[in-house]
Amino acid sequence: MNAINDLWPEARNKGVLRLVTAGSVDDGKSTLIGRLLLDSKGVFADQLSAISGSRYSRAPADALDLALLTDGLEAEREQGITIDVAYRYFATPARKFIIADAPGHEQYTRNMVTGASTADAAVLLIDAARAQGGELLPQTKRHATLAQLLGLRHVVIAINKMDQVQWDPAVYQRIRTAVEQLAQRLGMDTPHCVPLSALTGDNVVQPSPHMPWYAGQPLLALLESLPLDRDAAAEQGSRLFVQWVIRHEGSTTHAFRGYAGQVQGGPLRAGDVVTVLPSGETAQVQAIQLGEQALQIAAAGDSVTVVLDREIDVSRGDLLVTGANSPRVAREFEADLCWLDRQALNPARWYWLKQGARLTQARITAVTSKRDISELRTVPHDGPLASNDIGRVRLRTRDALALDDYDKQQSTGAFILIDDASHQTAAAGMVRLAN
Repeated sequence: MNAINDLWPEARNKGVLRLVTAGSVDDGKSTLIGRLLLDSKGVFADQLSAISGSRYSRAPADALDLALLTDGLEAEREQGITIDVAYRYFATPARKFIIADAPGHEQYTRNMVTGASTADAAVLLIDAARAQGGELLPQTKRHATLAQLLGLRHVVIAINKMDQVQWDPAVYQRIRTAVEQLAQRLGMDTPHCVPLSALTGDNVVQPSPHMPWYAGQPLLALLESLPLDRDAAAEQGSRLFVQWVIRHEGSTTHAFRGYAGQVQGGPLRAGDVVTVLPSGETAQVQAIQLGEQALQIAAAGDSVTVVLDREIDVSRGDLLVTGANSPRVAREFEADLCWLDRQALNPARWYWLKQGARLTQARITAVTSKRDISELRTVPHDGPLASNDIGRVRLRTRDALALDDYDKQQSTGAFILIDDASHQTAAAGMVRLAN
């Protein structure tokens, strides 16, 4: 079940905030998203009618089970849990939103990584009733660690189910103190903390009359005010992985040769000098096309076709770059891996490595450390990584790659490893050139 509300077209030029929600099972993620959709008028009447008659509803007879708005799979509704990442779209007069609803089970951590990989912000839920003594659950620590590892700039802690602790400010303060200590140990900026009840709607869209002691913004107003600052990536210059080489009219004098891909980082302009990596050849951008429209400037996120002023060797998977901060071309580098496969890392094997549109093979030559999620520290480690482990490794690839540090440029700093036998995603990787 999905919806784009009436405000989506009107909010076309107001920016998009991509966010991922995460939390332990039964922390109320799906209910919170359902509440946001309902109270921001992002649900159609026929959708409300559909969930009101659902046989899987767990809400009281006179209430809607808002989790059913996001749990679209039959198995999700039957078990009352989220299994797959579900994307929801809605808009307010201030901003457009794309929400990735990630599962809470540890076995589905890979889905949380998938949802967070393209997000600007994370909303991590904490069940106030389960953490009222200030002890955070392991999944909260795991999700906060992943948010820090993936470089999410904004982290919002939604302290949910405040109605079940009688709106007690002491409970909120104990959890907030624990969150601040967690952030300090992870080296994160202090997250925003919002006490709320997704079930009753308190502090989700409207301020709560039950918590007059809370002086901050409700969740939606806070999300509308988060800055969309992507300057760090823009400063690195433009990056475009060639996804397709387009040719028309063969070898005639009017033959067309263009390179299709999505612009990342800074803008790409007609007249820019681009370097093709890994070959190192240079050329000038003669024209940029977005569909049939000619552009002088293509912004990050635009899927365009680039025409160069001369014929050089450019193939699918090559990278066109501009700017003084050119990626490093290398076959050996360090990276953080979040191991997602049920089969442990095997250093004797080669894995497929996919970076943008480039595909090559890679082998892990060493595991140097691992994150201890319980103690929130990095410990020396030279063994294999098991499912959901996070570790620092060294890799060697068969072909040279153009690499940026993940913290500076995610499009060329991120990659996945693929098991060549099962074709499952084995790991998500973040390139670490700076340390």
